[in-house]
Amino acid sequence: MGQSHAPHNPLEFNDGQESAWLEVIQKMDEVYSDLLEREVDLENKNAELEEAHDFIDSIMEAMSDILIVCDRVGRIVKVNRPLLDLTGFDEEDLFGKPISILLGAEFEETFRQLIPPTQRNGLNDYEVHLLDKKGQAVDPVSLNCSLHKTARGIVDGLVIVGRSIGELRQAYDQLNQTHSELKTTQSQLLQSEKMASIGRLVAGVAHELNNPISFLYGNVHSMERYAKKMRRYIETLRDELPPQKRQQLDEDLRIERLLEDLPSLLDGTREGAERISDIVNNLRRLSFRESKSKDKVDVADVIKTAILFATKGRDCNPRVDLDLDETAYIEGSANRLHQVILNLVENALDATRETGNRHLQIHCHQQDKEIEILIRDFGPGLNPDDIHKIFDPFYTTKPVGEGTGLGLWISYEIVQDHGGQISVYNHHDGGAEFKVTLPAYGLRVE
Repeated sequence: MGQSHAPHNPLEFNDGQESAWLEVIQKMDEVYSDLLEREVDLENKNAELEEAHDFIDSIMEAMSDILIVCDRVGRIVKVNRPLLDLTGFDEEDLFGKPISILLGAEFEETFRQLIPPTQRNGLNDYEVHLLDKKGQAVDPVSLNCSLHKTARGIVDGLVIVGRSIGELRQAYDQLNQTHSELKTTQSQLLQSEKMASIGRLVAGVAHELNNPISFLYGNVHSMERYAKKMRRYIETLRDELPPQKRQQLDEDLRIERLLEDLPSLLDGTREGAERISDIVNNLRRLSFRESKSKDKVDVADVIKTAILFATKGRDCNPRVDLDLDETAYIEGSANRLHQVILNLVENALDATRETGNRHLQIHCHQQDKEIEILIRDFGPGLNPDDIHKIFDPFYTTKPVGEGTGLGLWISYEIVQDHGGQISVYNHHDGGAEFKVTLPAYGLRVE
């Protein structure tokens, strides 16, 4: 019989093989453990990355400013919600599209100037109109463009942040308007305070002048009576003198000439006293304020009456264009308003004498809660240096002897007493225009 052999077991290793396999298994365990650690670390990093991404998205969504990110060739890669809300686009509509879809073709040249690698600066306060989904311009925005660079410092695109300036500009315009109105109000308050102070001073002076003027009137009247008696006395004495002596005295004393001049001298003195008395009476009238009348005054009727008074007896027939609201009423005194309108119309007619264009335009309308009266002449207009002084007492642009300088001041005070304002300016088509504003009936503030 042949020699028999024991069967071979493939799982049996000799000592060298077993050691090698154990080493392989150990290495595999180490690799597997390392892979598990790397997987956990990768999951943690992914979670951190996702959290950072969500954080950035939340910041972008919370921004009130618009945000546009584009690559170096001008393709849009990221926008935020405010931009989408402003333009009406969806994010998918913009991704990968040229930036001109939002900023227009004119921005392309600016983009080409910003993107070269040698460019180091961005762009600040660049004003442009964004385009909406329909290609229509929306509110203007102010853009700030920053260069987006890689870790190596290579320009990779632009980060554009913009803010709508439509509301900002509106707020700025409103601020300017408020500032202008505040300056006007301040000027009016200063003018009112100045006029009130001057009024108190002038009223006091007028009161003090009243007694001396009374003495002057009385003395002139007495002197006229004395002059008549003295003339009779002198003529009686002259008749008793010898002719030669009488002639000598007449030549030496010029008695005849004195007697002839005396009546005209007294007339001139009386006229001057009357003029002073008129001025003082006007001033005293302001020192005794009328109780605030609350009559319902028909403004159009007052204007028509004042025009009749102003044009009566003039050597010309002026043309007066009227545009009157027959339903315009104020609360106050018809007589005092008549005084204001009469003074303004007379001044306007006087101003037209220099140009010969005897033409006036008078408007009266209700604007919201105010009655507005405009009286325009076609004269030479006012010297700009005179406008801010025109309502001062005793200030007049008329020749000496033709005006007291009190009419406009009194008008100013009357309008103020009625809770209104009066102003003057040169009309852009020539001539001067006075503007009176008064509270409409039932709206007067005490």
